[in-house]
Amino acid sequence: MKIKILAAALLVAAILLAGQATVFAQAPAQFPDTPAAHQFAAWLDAFNSGDRTALSQFLDKNYPTHQRSIDDEMGFRQRTGGFEFKKAEESTATRFTGLVKERDSDQYARFEIEVAAEEPHAITKMGLRAIPQPPDVPLPRMSEGDALASLRTQLEKDVAADKFSGTVLVAKDGKPVFAEAYGLADRDKKIPNTLDTRFRIGSMNKMFTAVCVLQLVQAGKINLTDPLGKYLPDYPNKDIATKVTIHQLLTHTGGTGDFFGPEFDKHRLELRTLQDYVTLYGKRAPEFEPGSRWEYSNYGFLLLGVVVEKVSGQSYYDYVRDHVYKPAGMTSTGSDPEDQVVQLRSVGYTKDAGPGANANAGVNAQWHPNTDTLPYRGTSAGGGYSTVGDLLRFANALEGHKLLDAHYTELLTTGKVDTPAGEKYAYGFGEQIRGAVRCFGHGGGAPGMNGNLDICPQSGYTVAVLANMDPPAAQRVSQFISNRLPDK
Repeated sequence: MKIKILAAALLVAAILLAGQATVFAQAPAQFPDTPAAHQFAAWLDAFNSGDRTALSQFLDKNYPTHQRSIDDEMGFRQRTGGFEFKKAEESTATRFTGLVKERDSDQYARFEIEVAAEEPHAITKMGLRAIPQPPDVPLPRMSEGDALASLRTQLEKDVAADKFSGTVLVAKDGKPVFAEAYGLADRDKKIPNTLDTRFRIGSMNKMFTAVCVLQLVQAGKINLTDPLGKYLPDYPNKDIATKVTIHQLLTHTGGTGDFFGPEFDKHRLELRTLQDYVTLYGKRAPEFEPGSRWEYSNYGFLLLGVVVEKVSGQSYYDYVRDHVYKPAGMTSTGSDPEDQVVQLRSVGYTKDAGPGANANAGVNAQWHPNTDTLPYRGTSAGGGYSTVGDLLRFANALEGHKLLDAHYTELLTTGKVDTPAGEKYAYGFGEQIRGAVRCFGHGGGAPGMNGNLDICPQSGYTVAVLANMDPPAAQRVSQFISNRLPDK
C-alpha cells in the first residue's frame, strides 16, 4: 500500500510518465516549429486518440527507452480523458516544456520532453507533474447555489462512468450546505454508501498526528528545533537521531524516506506497532542532508507517532483518541486493525495490480478489493478511517481552537516550505492559495482509497470528500467544487 499525497490533491503530487499530454487539433500552430515540439504534438495526438495500437506504436518507435507498460498508459488515458495543450513555456530544438489541462477535470500539469539532437529525434525524456491552478487562469467562481448544482451534475456524471463512489460534504461557516453519498460500500453485497460510511483515509491521518505533536509543543513537552534523538535516545541510526529535528519531520525535510516498497510488502502483516517499523527501518541513514530539501516521507510521520508515545506515556492510538477525536466529537474515526470488524467501514476497490491481485492491468482492469495491499492497521503516517461528518467536526474544532490555541493553530497550518507541486507544506497540512482564497488541509490516497479535506477560513467553506476507489476519485471532486465556490 502506498500512502502518498497524490498529485493533485491537494497538496503535493507528482506523476512521472513515459509520456502524457494533448493537443488542440483545431490549433496545431500553437506548437513551436522544433523537433521537440513536433514529437510532443505527435505523442499528444496518439495519447488523446485513445487508440491502444496507435499509442503503442508511437512509443516503440519514438520513445525506445520508455518503461511504462501500454496498460499503464491506457489506464492513465482513461482516468484523465486526455489533455488539452494550453501553453508553451521553454522551447529549444531538443527541449520543450509547457502546461496542459486534463479534459475530465480542472487539473493542470506541467510537461517536459527532451529529444535527441540527431534525426529522427527520438524522445529521451518525457514527464508530467501536477500543479495548482495557474494564477493567470481565472477560476470559474459561481454563486453557492450554482456551484452546488454543478457539483451534483458532475457527481452524477462521474458515478455513471464509475469514476466516483463515496461521500461529499460541503459546509459554510461550519454547517453543511451539501451532503450526499454515492455508489456502493460493498459491491458484492450491494450495500450502498451513506453519510455514516467509514472510509479509509490514507495520509489524511497526518493532520491528526501533527495536531498531537503541536499539542505537546504547546504544553512545553516538545521543542520543534530539538533533534529526534532527544526524545528517542536509543534510535538506531545516529545521523537521523542527531541531525533530524521535529520541525523537519513535520515538514518532510528530514530525509527520512518512505517505508512502502518490497520490504513493506514482505512484512506487511508483521508490522503491528509503531516500534515494529523502527525495528525494520531504523538503521537507515538519511537519504539527503536533513533540512536541505523537501521530499514526502511517510516514515518521518511514523517517527512522530513514536515521539508522541514517548513524551505522552500513551500509545499513539490512545493519545489521538483522547486528545483529538474526543475533543472534536469524532465518533467514527480510528485506526482499528484490519482483522477486526469495524461497523460501516467500506470495502476499498482498486484496479491496481498489487501483491496478490489477479486483476488485469491498465484500461481493461476490473475493480477488486484492496485487501492484499492493506497494512495490519493504520499508523501515525496514515491508514485509519473516518467519515465526512467527522472530518467537518475536526475542521470546526481546529478553527474553534478546541485542539490548539490560536497561535499554535496558525503555526500548524501556515505553509513553511515549497513543494514540487507549487504549494507549501506546513505541519501535517498543505497550504494552497486559490485566487484570493487560502485553504489548508490534506489528501490521502492508496489503492482503493482516496480522500481530501480543504478548510478555507476566508471564504468560510470546508470541503470533505472520501472515496472507496483509487485516486484521484475524491481529489478531483474536491478540486471541482473548491474551484467554483464563492471566494467570500
